[in-house]
Amino acid sequence: MATLSKTNLLNHSEAKVKLFGDYIQKYLNIISNDKYTTDIHLYDLFCGPGIYDNGGEGSPIIALKKIKDTHFKQIKSKGNNLKINCYFNDIDEEKISSLSENIKNNKLYYSSFGSLNLTSKDYLNIIQELPKELSKYKNEKAFIFIDPYGYKEVKAEHILNLLECKKKSEVLLWLPIQHMYRFSKNGTPSVLDNFNTQLGINKDSISNEWDYIGFLKEGFQEYIGNNFFVDSFSLKKEENTVFCLFFFSSHIRGYEKMLETKWQIDKEQGKGWEYSGNQPTLFSEIKTNPLEEDILKFLKETPRKNGEIYEFTLRKGFLTTHATQVLKKIQSLNKISTVEKDGSKARKGSFYINYENYKNNFDRITVKRIS
Repeated sequence: MATLSKTNLLNHSEAKVKLFGDYIQKYLNIISNDKYTTDIHLYDLFCGPGIYDNGGEGSPIIALKKIKDTHFKQIKSKGNNLKINCYFNDIDEEKISSLSENIKNNKLYYSSFGSLNLTSKDYLNIIQELPKELSKYKNEKAFIFIDPYGYKEVKAEHILNLLECKKKSEVLLWLPIQHMYRFSKNGTPSVLDNFNTQLGINKDSISNEWDYIGFLKEGFQEYIGNNFFVDSFSLKKEENTVFCLFFFSSHIRGYEKMLETKWQIDKEQGKGWEYSGNQPTLFSEIKTNPLEEDILKFLKETPRKNGEIYEFTLRKGFLTTHATQVLKKIQSLNKISTVEKDGSKARKGSFYINYENYKNNFDRITVKRIS
């Protein structure tokens, strides 16, 4: 008999696909207007049946609804020829058959969108071939969603191989943190031990699930290198039931959009979603603003350009609006000074911390700590 989690969309998975759907919408809106990209390739490597017994909608249905909306509002209406090609895979042929029927019955796919490919292949075979396919892309982008049935098949090298293909890929990885944490502390299976070792994680230093999420994020970042970006979003259904969505991007703009999506869901800390309905969030024990402390430390080392502060802020998991608020506060306390590129004093309260200035005016101003 199938377990409940395989036949019904549970609460934590509902939260996961909401984050997935919200981000996909942002992603499609941006790419459909960049006047450069000819094709988007969306891969869902453990897609499931799409619609579950309790009526819950899985990632492929959410994705197709977002694509359908984007196609008619953003693409067709503007005469854009962008194609959005979907590749849905699940090793269970029955799930793929159900997905095919669900797509057909709900009229979610039109050939004008792009191609639709439904397959029942082993993940390990796909993950070996996919980087070769991505490397052939020109004016194309890829988005890969990896939501495994567990964790045993996934390796850090898989993520890096996907990201390195001409830096045109973004990856979402869903991991069952509570299972991985428990096994890491008690009789670690060899496959998990190898996974932790690959990311430089010492199981003896892990004291709880949140520590483990932090170590995973740091380990992934160290493994993939600073040319890429990684962040996490935790989902807690109940005590000792913790999952985490890791996001990887080869482009800082896509990374920023994912952060914006996180903060829209969790407006206080942008880190996690608790199901008790209580506010503030499960991270509310953080009473002080960690970004203020981080920025002051960052500026103490050496004066920083506005572009450096932009990237630093995002890598810390915060938005540029947060950095501007922090800088205005510490400027009012005479802890920093700002100068323009030509050496003149910069206008008070202007820090130019956004993507456009990062791309075109990286060194428009310099911020220096003076106390």
